[in-house]
Amino acid sequence: MTIDSQEQLERLIRVGGVVAAVCRLMGSRLEPGMTTRELDEIGRAALELEGCRSAPQLMYDFPGATCISINHAVAHGIPDDTRIQPGDMVNIDVSAEREGVFADTGASFIVPPVRPEQEHLCQTTRKALNRAVQAVRTGQKLNAIGRAIEQTASHHGYTVIRNLGSHGVGHSLHEEPGFIPGFYDPRDKRVMQEGMVFTIEPFLSTGAEHADDHDDGWTLITEPGILTAQYEHTLVVTKRGPIVVTL
Repeated sequence: MTIDSQEQLERLIRVGGVVAAVCRLMGSRLEPGMTTRELDEIGRAALELEGCRSAPQLMYDFPGATCISINHAVAHGIPDDTRIQPGDMVNIDVSAEREGVFADTGASFIVPPVRPEQEHLCQTTRKALNRAVQAVRTGQKLNAIGRAIEQTASHHGYTVIRNLGSHGVGHSLHEEPGFIPGFYDPRDKRVMQEGMVFTIEPFLSTGAEHADDHDDGWTLITEPGILTAQYEHTLVVTKRGPIVVTL
């Protein structure tokens, strides 16, 4: 998607604001003992209240309104009867369509008690996201995003999940520009164009570089005991820098 009118930008901002608010709401309602299905129902109800449709359900017939991944589950976790435990690290990914436009966001939350290594990983992943966002402007190479993420991860002793990355969004949940790696690829000559819409979503880990398919056909996992955090924004490229629509 390339934004070509103020009206189109305003629609993207509206749906971006909804998914951001729903992600925050779900994070605030996390508590030990609840199931991921119960947490997903909170997100589903909030999306429907705002006239939004779940993007993963709409596009891929995903068995949940949102993706909820716990501990060594990295992404695309299916809401089910799994009960959230004290000390769990829970990733919530919310994407939705409204008025013909899609936006995508996500964040990692820690259920108390919080361990220092969890908090540091989350802080560093947020830092990687912020630095990657700062690299966005018209005419910049797309690989500046991966460079910022990888440099931040390496500086703090973390790895990057290399088979998960950012992507275009807007007319659908996943579109051009295609896979935008969270590491520096000097072969990637693509350039950010004015009005281009995409996500930035670093996945930083305490040791993994690859996420594997789970038996359920959806969830992506690492080895047990390895922590991974993810934070995600949808944004628009401009000459003055990015417009982040999922703040």
